Formats: sequence, structure tokens, C-alpha cells
Amino acid sequence: MKVTSVVLTVFVGLGLGSVGLASQLTIERIHGDPDLSGPHLREVRISPDESRVTFLKSQSEDFERFDLWEYNLEDNEIRLLVDSRSLVPEDENLSEEEKARRERIRLFATGIVEYFWSDDGEALLFPLGGDLYLYDLTEPRERATTRLTRTVEFETDARFSPGGRYVSFIREQDLFIIGLEEDEERQLTFDGEGLIRNGMAEFIAQEEMGRYTGYWWSEDERYIAFTQTDESPVGISQRFEIYADTFKVFDERYPRTGTSNVSIKLGVLELETGETIWIDLGRDRDFYLARVKWLPDSRRLAVQCQSRDQKSLELLFADITTGRTRVVLRESSDTWINLHDDLTFLETRSDFIWASEREGYKHLYLHDRDGKLIRPLTAGDWAVEKLLGVDENSRAVYFEGYAESPLEKHLYGTSIDTETPGDVVRITKEEGWHSAKVAESGRFYVDQFSNSETPPRVSLHRTDGSHVADLEVNALDVGHPYYPYLTHHSRSEFGTIRASDGSLLYYRLIKPVPFDPARKYPVIVCVYGGPGGQMVRKAWWGRGGLWNQYMAQRGYVIFSLDNRGSANRGKAFEDVLYRSLGVVEVEDQLSGVEYLKALPFVDGNRIGIVGHSYGGYMVLMAMMKAPDVFRAGVSSAPVTDWLLYDTHYTERYLGHPEQNAEGYRKSSVFPHLDGLKGHLLIIHGMADDNVLFTNSCKLFKELQDRGVAFEMMNYPGSKHGLRGKKVQTHVDETITRFFDEKL
Repeated sequence: MKVTSVVLTVFVGLGLGSVGLASQLTIERIHGDPDLSGPHLREVRISPDESRVTFLKSQSEDFERFDLWEYNLEDNEIRLLVDSRSLVPEDENLSEEEKARRERIRLFATGIVEYFWSDDGEALLFPLGGDLYLYDLTEPRERATTRLTRTVEFETDARFSPGGRYVSFIREQDLFIIGLEEDEERQLTFDGEGLIRNGMAEFIAQEEMGRYTGYWWSEDERYIAFTQTDESPVGISQRFEIYADTFKVFDERYPRTGTSNVSIKLGVLELETGETIWIDLGRDRDFYLARVKWLPDSRRLAVQCQSRDQKSLELLFADITTGRTRVVLRESSDTWINLHDDLTFLETRSDFIWASEREGYKHLYLHDRDGKLIRPLTAGDWAVEKLLGVDENSRAVYFEGYAESPLEKHLYGTSIDTETPGDVVRITKEEGWHSAKVAESGRFYVDQFSNSETPPRVSLHRTDGSHVADLEVNALDVGHPYYPYLTHHSRSEFGTIRASDGSLLYYRLIKPVPFDPARKYPVIVCVYGGPGGQMVRKAWWGRGGLWNQYMAQRGYVIFSLDNRGSANRGKAFEDVLYRSLGVVEVEDQLSGVEYLKALPFVDGNRIGIVGHSYGGYMVLMAMMKAPDVFRAGVSSAPVTDWLLYDTHYTERYLGHPEQNAEGYRKSSVFPHLDGLKGHLLIIHGMADDNVLFTNSCKLFKELQDRGVAFEMMNYPGSKHGLRGKKVQTHVDETITRFFDEKL
């Protein structure tokens, strides 16, 4: 389960004076064009030769469809490279496999949605309309685009080989390559059909483990490591997708908690001979293949294997000629190990950088190739977000982290040779939320930045901090789409309260506009509450969060609190959830409500709560455990019984059902139904393949049998994210009407 922002995210405000003609927000305008947050750049990348920065950008008349653009460092010009409409004029008719893949990676745009650089910086590869296209930067623009495939089947997970001689992809559950020099397609695996999939990440890997691929090129282009998964051990669940005029029934292999996962093998295929060597991953076949990465010598694989109970993670080195492995490093925990992508092998010395939470917070460590710790590279009571790059010439290590505050993310630097790991250099200066991409050389970085007063902007800098160019200024001036609404915009207020154990909890509060301190206002608590989530950030929240500003203009106080278990606060802060969900999280949210009730402008008898996914679960648990606190609640796409959810997520926090039956029982909403007193609205997508619609159906039936009055709004054809302008507009209108009536 990942944090999904639908309409429930809290929007961060501006403190502004009078700014001219005032306009009131409407739900239709929130979901209309152009986007009120201004131009939005996605997939911003520095080319391997550092001559360009490329990105995806939508046109103003359709914010959901993206095209490929570049900023050229030589002439300082921004130009459109590929207009997706010129190649595929209509919206794509995606295959079921591609729909599922995009749902897993939370990719909801259309047009060109992803692209890949060749290592020489001369070509770009992108999928569109189910086929693959190559853009050659050495050719004139009118001849630059070549269509590589013309098939009925979709080609997915495409990329260049490291040397740029091949393009690889998945078609119909098998692995293929195209030799670009000879323009010849070649199939590499042949048994991908039915329950066997080659080179494809399985459902659990994509949905819960952050692994979205199932194959990996060696640097010398001689080998491809790939997974082969067999879904036959996974139990069959019938899943219905209900649409407006039809329905589909899927016999889905859904690995519910306590049941079997896929069987998985890791092979290394040699391109020249077509032969495959299978890697020995040990006798225990009930494990998770978490990550795979080649060592620089192209003769060994680094494989991360996580135990089924997720309390152990082993880093293995595999010899690709024999298939034998050895354990280089082992992490262990009394609760669970969080997975990460922070493994980098140095090329000028036989060491590697690895991330670990062994000291309580995620930090970076330097190890030799035998796994022996050389030194920590970062340290302190704060967390590293991710490793971004290493410049071995200057000995610099670049990473994102939260050294200033959990509410701010910054780009930092340190040295491979540091003797003071607690002393890191903050490179980004402005207070707020920075998401950076560092060039391979370490000379440049792209900064995607926003804060509570600044909509997203994108700029290019040198890693010494000097500014190179603005890629998207997005100034909030008279020409900005949000400018007419500034007068009614409410500034977010950040603060802290204490949990029962003394932990510091961060909150964000938005006051009504206009605000009269002598009045008493109703409150809407916007909650997520689950592990890995964070709602309180000094960042611009964009389209989804504008609903909160809209509700503030209707006279509501909007409040969010990150309870214990939320992200970027250290492992102990998360571990309190172990073996029991819906307890500590609810306790902390109720502490937030007590804080609200003490405010002179809050009407303590008119408090509502709304949440999606884990947040929907939290709404139910909070209303049932504190029946006299919340007058009304909206639960969207909730888990209602954790026995209905998947293996990796659920067992990470609750353990195996046979070993924690009481924890599962108490973490379900059903033992607590007698506590429900407030007005309840349940929302769910009727084609949800993540939190299955069964969760809500089971709750509907139980409430009906008990004679409990409640409201429901179900969306035919909608997946977990409830995407699409019309659906999101209706969701917002439904929630608004419900709170207007019940609060």
C-alpha cells in the first residue's frame, strides 16, 4: 500500500495581502484546465553528456497529456522535441497489463509518460500507443523520430542497453531485444505464457516493494539478468470490475496475507549463446527477491533477498558463470526491514555505499566488497531519503534528506572520506521541499522545489550551489492561473503536539476565509495515518489539495496530523505499529482533536474526518473507537479486514496471521462496529485491484445486518486512485455535500 493523493490532501497556503479582483474557487475549476498550480514538469533528467535537460510537460488545454521537451545548455533555449499528438492523436487504448502496471507505479497521465536516455546522450527512447519510438538527436527534427515496433501487443518496460546497441522490452510475458545497428528484433525467452512471466516484476514487487522491473543489463551488454515467476502457488480470487454498462470477472492470483506468493527464479541469459544460468538463491524458497544490480565487472550480480517475515535482508554476490552466491551483508530487525534502492558500487575502489536503519535512522555507510564496514558517511537523529549520486573524482556523495526538519527535504553533500559523518553540507538553501536529480559527473543538479508559498518551479544548478538556468519559473503573478484566487487563500499554520509517550507530532492547520476569531467553526480532519505516509510537509500540494482551500472558503477549519508510524521520523517512530494497527495511530489523532477543541474558534461538537486507503481505514477505526468525537466521516477505499489484504504489506506490520491471530482481529474494523454513532459515507472504486472492493462490500453487509444507517458512493470502472476529471469532480462534490449536511 502506497500513499495515494486523491482529494484528501491538505493544501498549503499563502500569506498575501490584497491582490486585485477576487474569485471564489469552485470544484469544477479545481479540476479544469489550465492546472491551477501552473505548468508541471515530470521526469526531469540531465542528459548523460550534460548538454541538455529533458522533461515531460503538458499543454495548457490538457494537463493530463504530456509531451517531450528539452532545455539546451548550449543555446539556452527550451523547445518541444516530440508532440505526442503528432504520433498518436487519440488517447491510448491501454492493454490490461499496461493498465495494471501504471496503477502500480501511480502513473495516471497520458501521451508520453516515460522516456529513457542512451548512454552516449544522442538518443531518446519512449513508448506511446503500445509501441516504441526512438528520437535521434543527431538528426534534424523532421527526421529524428523512428517507430521501432508495429504490433498489436503492447511493448512495456523498454530501455536502452548500457552501450546503446540494443533496445530491450517485454512483450506477451517474454523478453525481447532490437539490435539498433542491424534493425533486427530477437526474442530471448520463449516460455512466458499463462502463469509464467519472464523479466516482469510480480504484483507484490510493484505494489509493495518498489521494484518495477524484472530484468537488468550487464554493463558490457553481454548478459541480461531476469526473473522468471510462476504464479501457480498463489490462490485464485475472483475479482469483479463493475462498469457502467458491463462487468468483468477476473480469476486473479492475489496473494492474501498468510497465503503463498509467486515462485521466483533469477537467471542470467548470455546474448551470444542464448543460454541461461540460474542463480542459487538458497534452499528457502519462501522469500522476496527485493533488488538486483550488476557489479561494475559485469561478472557478478548483487542480489537482495528478504525473508518472508521481513526481519532479515541479505545482500548476496552471485557468480554468473556458476550461479553460486555468498552472503556479503545481512541486516536484521525485531520488527521489519524497510527496503531501499541505495546501493552504489564505486568504480575507482572496491567499495560500495549502502543505506541502513541500524542506528535508528536511515543513513549511508561505506563497506568494502566483503561487506566489512569502513565508515558511516552520515549520522544523526534525522533520516536520509535517498542516495542521488557519487562523484569519485571529487570524493563527493550527494543525497536527499531531512537534517533540518521532517517537514523539509533538501539536497546534501558529504565526502566518501569523511571522519565526521554528522557534518553534512546542505546544498539547497530555500526552506521547503526539494526533489533533486544529480548528473552522473556530480557537476550539476536539477531542483524541483516548492514550499507553502511557492508553487512548483524547476531550475538547473551546479553542485556548488550556483544557479545555471530556470526551466520553469512558474511565478505566482498576474498571468498565473491561480492568481485570481489568492485573496481567498488561507495560509497554513504548522505546529506540534505531544503524543502520550512524549513523541513530537507535527500538524498543519488551515483557517476559514474570511476568519473571525470570535466565531466557532466546524473542523475537517484529513487523515492518512499509515506507515510510510506523510501529510504534513512544507510543500505545495497541488490539484488534489485545492479541495481543502475550497472547504476553508466554505467556513471549515482543515487539520492534518502525522501520527506515530508516519514517515521520516526514524525506525522507532514506525515500530510502535508492529503487530497492532489502528491503535496508536487513532490515539494520536484523538490527541490532535483534543488540541483542536482547546482552540477558541473550534466548535468541538462539529468535527468530521476524511481519509483514503489507509486513511479510509483510519476514519472507520477513529469513528468506532471514539463514537462521541466525530459527528461525520468519509471513508474512501478502506481496508476493513487485514486478512483481505496482500502478503508483503500486511505481514510486515502484523506478522503471519497464524502467529498473530488476535492482532489481526483487533486491527480489523469489524470487532468495533458497535461503537459507530456518527454519520458515515463510504466511497470505493468498483474496479479497485489494490484494496479490493470486497472490503467495502463486506462492511456494507455487516452494517445492513445491524440496521446501521450509512451512505455509500461507488464508482463503476474506477481503480484505487479514483482517477479522471469527471470522477474526481464527483468525489469532491459528494464529500462536500455530505459535510455541509452533516456538520
